[in-house]
Amino acid sequence: MKVSLIQNPKTWLNACRVCGQVKVVSNAIGVCKDCIINRFEEAKIIIDESHKKVRAKFALPSRPPRNEGGLKCNICSNNCVMGEGEVGFCGLRYNKNGKLVSLSTLEYAPLYAYLDPHITNCCAAWFCPAATGRGYPKYAVSPHGERGYYNLAIFFYGCNFSCLFCQNWDHKNIKKGKIVKSRDLAYNILNNDKVTCICYFGGSPEPHLPFTMRLNDIILRNKDERRIIRICYEWNGAGNQNLVRRIGEQVLVSGGIIKFDLKAFSSELNYALTGVSNEIVYDNFKMLYDEFWEDRKEIPIITATTLLVPGYVDADEVEKISRFIASIDPDIPYSLLVFHPDFELHDLPITPFKEALRAYERAKKYLKKVYLGNRFLLSMAPNEI
Repeated sequence: MKVSLIQNPKTWLNACRVCGQVKVVSNAIGVCKDCIINRFEEAKIIIDESHKKVRAKFALPSRPPRNEGGLKCNICSNNCVMGEGEVGFCGLRYNKNGKLVSLSTLEYAPLYAYLDPHITNCCAAWFCPAATGRGYPKYAVSPHGERGYYNLAIFFYGCNFSCLFCQNWDHKNIKKGKIVKSRDLAYNILNNDKVTCICYFGGSPEPHLPFTMRLNDIILRNKDERRIIRICYEWNGAGNQNLVRRIGEQVLVSGGIIKFDLKAFSSELNYALTGVSNEIVYDNFKMLYDEFWEDRKEIPIITATTLLVPGYVDADEVEKISRFIASIDPDIPYSLLVFHPDFELHDLPITPFKEALRAYERAKKYLKKVYLGNRFLLSMAPNEI
């Protein structure tokens, strides 16, 4: 990751294309936060243009297709309906001669996997078994953490969101992904007793939920009963609710954690940043809590993270997210992540120090367990904007 030590404020102070005021506005969005929320119909025209340009670079559709009479995919909340020759929003499924063809199935998916030594940079590392020994001996190898062991990080190509700030945006180059069989991956995991975690990320695992469920099933059925293999997900949370529930069952028995990246609370702001709705995200978050939290309280089955995007995801937005989480349970862990310029939002600053502190303090008003991640970036950040 390359981060410039010197940032020019002129790069992030721009005139909003709706209200005309000079504010912290990324040229990739073109609209300020206030107009996104309060003048959405006007802002949406500009936002849609921006996403269309970005997605055209990767030959991806600008919106989830809605072709009446086409083939429907219901793996995620986009519910694409693809006419002949059309590709789904994630870029992994398409209609060919009236048949739904998928690059990700129960048996195979485009991905790469690598061993990440514990303690990893996982956003749940501040409370997970690999770092803390929580749940020992049932869910952790040692009561003091698992140095010398590994997380198998599984990076998927393709995503059901289109985040303009994506820090793993190479997932959009789907053709670069090696097609890997679930059985081959399971064999490698089962035959390496130093692997104690699997973490699915990318992109996001949602378009690959059938593949991950098959892989999880093979591992859980065939591992030695004493073997610890925690199954974890790092996702946007907008998956088909029935599939999310089944994954919750697998994660629960393994000792793993599901990490929701709550991009924004406002549906309009989420749309501006990601190109799609977050309507089902919060429903899935609450559903997993309601159905599984009490069954394994020593290791939280869910956690949430939010990236502090300057000018857009601020302390006010964090407060709304925190209130939602606290309305479910104030003991749910919540991580705030310091933003660094990347992908299309390269013209924004690192999260200013005072804004990160304000967001942290707002979250702490409602939640008992709040963590600020990527803090090293604050040494390069402006104090305030």
